[in-house]
Amino acid sequence: MDRDDVKTLLEELAAGRAEVGEVLERLQAGGVEDLGFARLDTDRERRTGIAEAILAPGKTDEQLGDLVERCLERHGKVLITRLAAERAEPLLTRFEGLRYHAAARVLEARPEREPWCPLVAVVSAGTSDQNVAEEAAVVLEHLGHPVDRISDVGVAGIHRLFSVLDRLRAAHALVVVAGMEGALPSVVAGLVDRPVVAVPTSVGYGASFGGVAALLGMLNSCAGGIGVVNIDNGFGAATLVHRIAPGAGAEIEP
Repeated sequence: MDRDDVKTLLEELAAGRAEVGEVLERLQAGGVEDLGFARLDTDRERRTGIAEAILAPGKTDEQLGDLVERCLERHGKVLITRLAAERAEPLLTRFEGLRYHAAARVLEARPEREPWCPLVAVVSAGTSDQNVAEEAAVVLEHLGHPVDRISDVGVAGIHRLFSVLDRLRAAHALVVVAGMEGALPSVVAGLVDRPVVAVPTSVGYGASFGGVAALLGMLNSCAGGIGVVNIDNGFGAATLVHRIAPGAGAEIEP
């Protein structure tokens, strides 16, 4: 619970809109709201700079609705990942201001404002990696970053990458998404002087082992300055970049 939350509680108490017992209970909860089926971490953004996101699988439609309602009431924003389109429809009907990104499978709401964090490039090797890349891009935009999406520049046609080299070097950090053998992040990290976060995808044939081959290739990269997240984890890549990009989380001049 941050300073603004405490101020709001005290104002509600002073105006007679809240009882003393209710205010005490919320203050003692320490930033946790017990919904019965979940304990919502309402203080996470103050502690870490990134508010709690909702992973859709494993939750009922009713539970998702309750979580969205509480997040919007408390923070005016919400982020749900891995949400199928058919499950998004009832939420879009029920709540105003939500937006569903089909390629990313992300549902979100956020205050309308210009991006205030550093530019991040999201680079994908092939069009088959696009869903994971888009998850990273949408989450980065939710967190306040402008995003330069650079797609289909894998090592099978390495000249495509060199044609966008100026865009790669203009970014403050890069998320590089690749399946198959996972070579692209190593190449990119050898061309730029900014942090590179590599995302292996499950795209590939038999011996790719559902992304394990790409994961191991990225972990064993000979290029320095690469961080590697889990297979298909666009969300994890976005949040890692948000923590390490120069000036991330702080207001910057346009």
